[in-house]
Amino acid sequence: MVWSKIKESLKETLADNIFQLWIEPLQFERLQGDKFYLSGPDRYFSAYVKQNFSSVIEDKLQENGLLAAQIVFCEKNRNDAPVFSTKKSVSGTQMRLPSVPVNNSKFRALHPRYTFDEFMVGDCNILAESACRSMVAEDGLVGPCLYINSGTGLGKSHLTHAVAHKVYTESPMTRLYYLTAKQFAAEMIRGIQTKTMDDFKRKYQENCDILLVEDIHSLTGKKKTQEELNDILDTLIKSGKRIILTSNSTPGDLVGIDNEFRSRMTSGLVTTMKAPDVETRYRIVEKKALQQQLFLDEELVGYLANHIRGDVRKIESALIAVRARARLTGGHVDMDLVREVVASIIGVNQTLTAAMIGELVSGQFKVSVKDLQSKSRKKAVTTPRQIAMYLARKYTEESLVDIGKTFNRDHSTVLHSIKVVSTKLVRDTSVNAQLEILSNKVKQL
Repeated sequence: MVWSKIKESLKETLADNIFQLWIEPLQFERLQGDKFYLSGPDRYFSAYVKQNFSSVIEDKLQENGLLAAQIVFCEKNRNDAPVFSTKKSVSGTQMRLPSVPVNNSKFRALHPRYTFDEFMVGDCNILAESACRSMVAEDGLVGPCLYINSGTGLGKSHLTHAVAHKVYTESPMTRLYYLTAKQFAAEMIRGIQTKTMDDFKRKYQENCDILLVEDIHSLTGKKKTQEELNDILDTLIKSGKRIILTSNSTPGDLVGIDNEFRSRMTSGLVTTMKAPDVETRYRIVEKKALQQQLFLDEELVGYLANHIRGDVRKIESALIAVRARARLTGGHVDMDLVREVVASIIGVNQTLTAAMIGELVSGQFKVSVKDLQSKSRKKAVTTPRQIAMYLARKYTEESLVDIGKTFNRDHSTVLHSIKVVSTKLVRDTSVNAQLEILSNKVKQL
């Protein structure tokens, strides 16, 4: 069987502990067309393997004759799992045993739409989303402490709110505390001033099942607060409790943080949420437009997705502005209105780059930017990559070297790609038509 041969080959390539942990649990499901389906124990496991080992597995597939095979991770079939019937209490709430203290959870004001169902999952955030679900499920896959870092507006707060919503709905007796690092510091100072530090320590060390603390980076330089939070984390971890921390930087990049505290924060999974790619932004625009009761055609959705990058809040702001201006014009939304709104948000002097063109082309050909930057030589990847390089050379001021860096290639590869596309333009009318469509879209960027 092909998968058995591939596993044997991977066993010789990878370290034994890595193979046993991440490759051995994978199971071959089926080969359908050019799609090679594998399943893992859960979504988090599959997401990690996809991010870290998919390229090496694809190489082994090609070595075994499956030149065009594409790996697809799917849910493992669990139809044979036993099903149990459970009766809910009449009140519909979780019963409390006499020995269990009354729930005294404290929540920040939770955004009603910041739930898992409303979170848009993409390659940029699937690990963080899966890890948060794992923390709610208490399956132990993530470890005792989850550390999420990202820039502003990329979904950290959405996920922590989603965790609180889920826990509060499914296990209302869970003692959950959700606050910012500044709120934690302020509460500690009050405890010192009022001489109630024993109550403060007891609250978090003895009467807490899950602790969510946002904006850990705001504790830089605050040694006493770091010491107190470090002691709490130590106690909770040893007691098998759950901790989720968020920050705008990785633990290693935080300045003014005690090394012991830094080590404690990294005792579980550390994951980074990146800015959404164009495909994910497209889906975000579609979903949030419906929430705003805006019915945008494909061209308008594409324009918003291609122009508003990074902070997802900018997309929300743009759609609110589009809706408001549309009401003033009788509800009509056209490209001129959308362009005007986008210009007011991102400015009109945006410089066109090879990266922007790469995103546009990836969306057009249904391949990821990561694929365009990979070493793959599949025609489904090489063709859009060459076209992206050709368009980047034609419509940007970037050098061959700079364009090459965008796609992880050298300048000679860029030059070759330009020649290939130029030749196809002369000989193939379909390529000519396709380039004309793409060129018009590039001009709108």
